[in-house]
Amino acid sequence: MYNSNTPSPEQQPPFHPEEQTKYPQPLTGQTIEMIFSDCDDFDLRSVLAGEKPEFPAAVCWLDGLTAGGDISTDVLRPLTETARFVGLKTEADIIDRILKGAVYSYTVNRRDNCDDVVQDLLNGFCAIIFDASQIAVTFEVKSSANVRSIAEASLEKTVKGAKDAFIETMRVNTSLVRKKLRTAKLKSVETTIGRKSGTGVSVMDVEDVAEQPRGDEGLSRLEAIEIDGLIASGFLEQYIVDQPSSPFPQLLHTERPDTFARYLLQGRIGILVDGLPLGFATPAQFTQFMKVSEDNAQHFTVSSVLVLLRYMAFLCALYLPAFYVAVAMYHQEMIPTQLLSSAITAKQQVPFPTSIEVLGMLVAFELLQEAGLRLPTPIGDTVSIIGALIVGQSAVEAKFLSPIAVIIVAFSGIASYTLPSQDMASGIRIMRIILVLVAMFAGIFGIMAVTTLMIWHMCSIESYGVCYLSPLVDGAQGS
Repeated sequence: MYNSNTPSPEQQPPFHPEEQTKYPQPLTGQTIEMIFSDCDDFDLRSVLAGEKPEFPAAVCWLDGLTAGGDISTDVLRPLTETARFVGLKTEADIIDRILKGAVYSYTVNRRDNCDDVVQDLLNGFCAIIFDASQIAVTFEVKSSANVRSIAEASLEKTVKGAKDAFIETMRVNTSLVRKKLRTAKLKSVETTIGRKSGTGVSVMDVEDVAEQPRGDEGLSRLEAIEIDGLIASGFLEQYIVDQPSSPFPQLLHTERPDTFARYLLQGRIGILVDGLPLGFATPAQFTQFMKVSEDNAQHFTVSSVLVLLRYMAFLCALYLPAFYVAVAMYHQEMIPTQLLSSAITAKQQVPFPTSIEVLGMLVAFELLQEAGLRLPTPIGDTVSIIGALIVGQSAVEAKFLSPIAVIIVAFSGIASYTLPSQDMASGIRIMRIILVLVAMFAGIFGIMAVTTLMIWHMCSIESYGVCYLSPLVDGAQGS
């Protein structure tokens, strides 16, 4: 397969989709076959263009990424028909005829280096390589078997809204967005991220609505990412947000095309990643994490009340355990007499202080939540029921925990579930434990000090020039 002058695969430099001329060898079928050595899904077939011996060509593709039927009917069959290439004298004439429609395909590219051919093959293209001219022509023949059908959103449920959701194929996702925004003002610029993965990323915005410097900055941040592979959303977020160390999310994400379109109409920059069934948007503001698509489909009074309810749930999820610890340990005079009497009665035979009770319950709550998420659905539901009902009830009856501590932690956990953004809920879980620790040593004064620092931190966050707390803070920009 290889001659003595051809370097072995081990001597080849690693492929980097963002760098050119990584393969200095001549563009031939043998070179491409050598690059994909030990790849059983790589196929190469030698054919004669127009059945003429003077025009040999190599047709190659990656099985599974391409549709074999399309290769046979749209590429191989017209390529080998004599009548299509009658009167052509040179290989350049053959290539020109192919580019002008002798071979059936809606997408055709002329390539003159190995890097472009390899990248096309990895993206579901079929390549016709002419060794004498060192020219390749590639055709898109992607397999539809790799595309998941469009289904209903699993996380962002809606009653009156659209039912379609993003899938793992970026081109399908861009089409879903264009169905919502049928305007030529919707722009899409694509780039590639990942030295090994070569993941496609599309940056979308609406011209004359989004600020151009903001879009240019978003694209430049993406192109500056230097990682081996973009597989999960976390790999993207930590590189493009302004303060990646903050526990609060700074990148909006949604699985609904209508929500993504709404973000674009607000002047935000949208990001779609090939392989992720999510759309990302920036700049992000705290108030946006408290809204859902269903708010736009309901009466403004109902939507306003629900948004207010989410803010109340946010405060309960964040402060309720810490406030209970602070009041029980340092500020008993704040508790009504009857409630204090009930709490003292329930606490008499419990061997642990209030702070240890609450911390233990919070840790147990996190463990139950992780167990329910990681286990298969039937088992996860069973574990949650056993942990919440049987174990919790047994701990109270055994005087191991006080009932009021169980109620406080359970109510705080339920309140965190009402938040639309799970990223925001995760940040609340971290801050909730920090506040409980501070309340153990400084009571309400410690809670107020941490709250002041937290508000100062959130005010200092800027997402692409927009204050994180806008429009709640004075003089902030944003939509």
